Amino acid sequence: MATPPVVVPPSLDGKPLDRAVRELFGLSWNAARDAIRSGKITVNGAVATDATHSAIRGQSLELRPNAPRPHVARRDAFALERILFKDGAVVVVDKPPGISTVPFGDEAPEERATLDALVRDVLANQGTRGRAPLGVVHRLDKETSGVLVFTRTVAAKKELANQFRHHTTTRRYLAIVHGALTRKQTFKSHLVEDRGDGLRGTAPKGKREGQLAITHVEPVEKLSGATLVACRLETGRTHQIRIHLSEAGHPLVGERVYIRGYRGPVIEAPRLMLHAEHLGFVHPVSGENIEIDAKPPEDFQRVLRRLRAR
Repeated sequence: MATPPVVVPPSLDGKPLDRAVRELFGLSWNAARDAIRSGKITVNGAVATDATHSAIRGQSLELRPNAPRPHVARRDAFALERILFKDGAVVVVDKPPGISTVPFGDEAPEERATLDALVRDVLANQGTRGRAPLGVVHRLDKETSGVLVFTRTVAAKKELANQFRHHTTTRRYLAIVHGALTRKQTFKSHLVEDRGDGLRGTAPKGKREGQLAITHVEPVEKLSGATLVACRLETGRTHQIRIHLSEAGHPLVGERVYIRGYRGPVIEAPRLMLHAEHLGFVHPVSGENIEIDAKPPEDFQRVLRRLRAR
């Protein structure tokens, strides 16, 4: 039987997860670490198996003594309803936060159940023969949730990759940003690996180096100390939305990288408040226009409710 969820207090913000588990559930160091390694601890509903991961103020922790092993828990957490569309050429999924799209090679052994592997497992359980690799044509960051498409044939991957390369897909994100963003804006800049302070960002003024990035942003709802915005990508560069909004003085709520220099009050959140709400593309075989939407998950909705209620 699971214990009631507990919220990480300010005193444990940034502390290792095993310390938070030990103090909040009254366990010994060994028992706390074993509970984490064996998949018995959830953070905001997602299984956490890295004892060194930092706990964040406001996160909800739960101890589930009878929980299954991590690989089983992760597979079961990726329920069939997260498959939004599938046929022989593509599969569109609603990515949960807290999982990488594909492996990068530096994950701990218990973190190697990436989104592509979970999708293969779901398809295999539906009777798909073998474990043919899925084609990756775009990615969402680990903390970002929402709509993502994989391809299932070489021809489909080539066609969809071409659409992403030529920016003919439609992608709309919802984000919660710090401060009052009151009008529609378009951000256009060239992004470089190091903008001069060690972070990825816009190239110094007067220089044309880097990749062109264009983000269209409009306010959706005024919140307490924040704004819910919709972002339409014209290009798809790494961290594009995060960089453009941060450089405009409106870093995303939950941001821990591109928030340097922000002087306003920082709003706490369990993760980056960014959700891929809509994806549109031309089906690589039928030529049909495919338009897929996904509602923001509960952790995103919870932050919204809190900022509406203030």
